[in-house]
Amino acid sequence: MHCEVKEKTRNGCINPIFTCQPCGAQFASIGIKDCIGIVHGGQGCVMFVRLLISQHFKESFEIASSSVHEDGAVFGAVKRVEEAVDVLLMRYPDIKVIPIISTCSTEIIGDDIEGVVTKLNAGLLKEKYPGREVHLIPIHTPSFVGSMVTGYDVAIRDFIIYFAKKTEPSKKLNLITGWVNPGDVTALKHLLEEMQVDATVLFEIENFDSPLMPYGNFVSHGDTTVEDLAGTANAIGTIALNRYEGGKAALYLEKAFGVPTIIGPTPIGIRNTDTFLHNLKIMTGKPIPESLVRERGIALDAITDIAHMFLADKKVAIYGNPDLAIGIAEFCLDLGMKPVLLLLGDDNTGYKKDPRIKALQENVDFPMEIITNADLWDLENRIKNEGLELDLILGHSKGRFSAIDNNIPMVRVGFPTYDRAGLHRYPVVGYAGAMWLAEQMANTIFTDMEYKKNKEWILNVW
Repeated sequence: MHCEVKEKTRNGCINPIFTCQPCGAQFASIGIKDCIGIVHGGQGCVMFVRLLISQHFKESFEIASSSVHEDGAVFGAVKRVEEAVDVLLMRYPDIKVIPIISTCSTEIIGDDIEGVVTKLNAGLLKEKYPGREVHLIPIHTPSFVGSMVTGYDVAIRDFIIYFAKKTEPSKKLNLITGWVNPGDVTALKHLLEEMQVDATVLFEIENFDSPLMPYGNFVSHGDTTVEDLAGTANAIGTIALNRYEGGKAALYLEKAFGVPTIIGPTPIGIRNTDTFLHNLKIMTGKPIPESLVRERGIALDAITDIAHMFLADKKVAIYGNPDLAIGIAEFCLDLGMKPVLLLLGDDNTGYKKDPRIKALQENVDFPMEIITNADLWDLENRIKNEGLELDLILGHSKGRFSAIDNNIPMVRVGFPTYDRAGLHRYPVVGYAGAMWLAEQMANTIFTDMEYKKNKEWILNVW
């Protein structure tokens, strides 16, 4: 009875958990104010990613494509980048940041993105747009390696490398949130405000919940500014909440500028949120206020009401972005649940060295599988053909057919979630997130009992 870490043994991929690297770079770019990325590849490299993000947030946003066609694939397509930059600058007079995001096709044909950036800086920008602040940033995200998770991590690192400038020390903290929802950003800002910590929240998507106003509609955009990015080199420290979504940028700031860095844990659940607040206290010297102690107590009381009676010993399968999935697994263990299957869906070879996974291997006392480079067929096959019994599935909307076909209740969490309304407004981080996630799991199980016509006594209500 132990936790095993295995790699998927099949060749190929059936129903992938993640999409490709350019998606992650695009998600990072939408967190920057006055930024529109150019995805250097075919139109589908933008269209399908934009569809996913728009379905998830139910919002529109700006992203561009160099629209590479057959002639570009044969003869090179850097000319398409030059044209795309010119069109963007003409059409959007306030744009400052243009990441040029490569794809599998343009990486394979060997387009020199750095070279075209040098040419544009020396030519077009000086001749046609003199005096205008424009930042062209090459971001290499070939789709044939990694995943959207590594693409996000690479893009954040490249933005920081480009912008960070050492000047005068500030009293601000860098908080790299990782791939989160607007509700998570709101919850994190609340914790920072209660701690009275002045922080730069990077790559800030709280405003992706855009309003409809009497005087017009808004196009969603991020709020991290060029000045915010430049100032990261002068911070008192960096906390990256996720190892695989911002860890590279945090380590770069530490190595290049001596900015002290703490990576993780993702503040999902009571224990990890406690650690996050303790790390804030270490970094800033600010005490944890009574208001957060009370908030913690409310969450603990809510969880106590349901954990032992309704959640304990429930068998759970979890999939999604690795930091999210591991954080949820840790939280499930704290609730007395049994995460029997954890699917991590890309080719990262470092998962076995992750201290959180090592802790699971050392401490779990029931059969548990952690599958790396996994896909959703690994979930389907274990249920249908290997006798895996589950009480609950936690993951994004792509796995819903396994839940539907096998009559297993499912809690939607992670990206992309498009078959439930408004979940991006609710946090999974912090004490509020712990309470919401635990109650979501309990309520999903209650609803499933109603559909299966289980009687009330199963809830221990006499």
